[in-house]
Amino acid sequence: MIITRQKDFSVILELLKNKKNIFLVGCGECATTCKTGGEPEILAIKKKLEDAGKKVTGWVMPESSCVSAKIKAAMAKNRAALSQSDAVLVFACGAGTQCFKENDRLGLDVFSGNDTLFAALVDSQGNFKEVCSSCGDCVLDLTEGICPVTRCAKGLLNGPCGGQKDGKCETDRTKDCAWILIYKIKQEKKRIGDLKKINKTRDHKKSLKPHFLSIQG
Repeated sequence: MIITRQKDFSVILELLKNKKNIFLVGCGECATTCKTGGEPEILAIKKKLEDAGKKVTGWVMPESSCVSAKIKAAMAKNRAALSQSDAVLVFACGAGTQCFKENDRLGLDVFSGNDTLFAALVDSQGNFKEVCSSCGDCVLDLTEGICPVTRCAKGLLNGPCGGQKDGKCETDRTKDCAWILIYKIKQEKKRIGDLKKINKTRDHKKSLKPHFLSIQG
């Protein structure tokens, strides 16, 4: 799940200050779940733009805005409206905005209505929790499924720092120390000996950007 936050409307208006005819794009997956780019949010922003004197030429809700095939299908169905537009405002993650831009053949100005925050899991209460940094050098098999790169404020790979207190992180006493959580699981599973092994330094080359992965054999 990619977590986004909708930009303040004043910021959106500034982005569109020289634009009159606007086409809106939402996302049927992550942005819908985050309530930053689902149908209700698109309809709400449409009204705000119209009240501000803009003309909304149309809007579309692709099943997934970061998949080229889905974006192309949406664009094909709305080509007439797009051809009458000065700009496109995308309420998806950064990947969704760039996916639209990459597949646009009309040379439109494409703006993002959302700020992309992080990748997360959705817990049983519906909260968004950042648990993975997509670092490319996963250690979850060594740390009982808890990522210290992300969930430790310092990204430590070999146990907690001296600042943890009562199992809480020194940077935020409301947050659990990742390494204390790892220790407790190791203890329950009688694997404390694992913690005597020194984890090697993370290979930062694996997190160099931008990534590219071909699906071709």
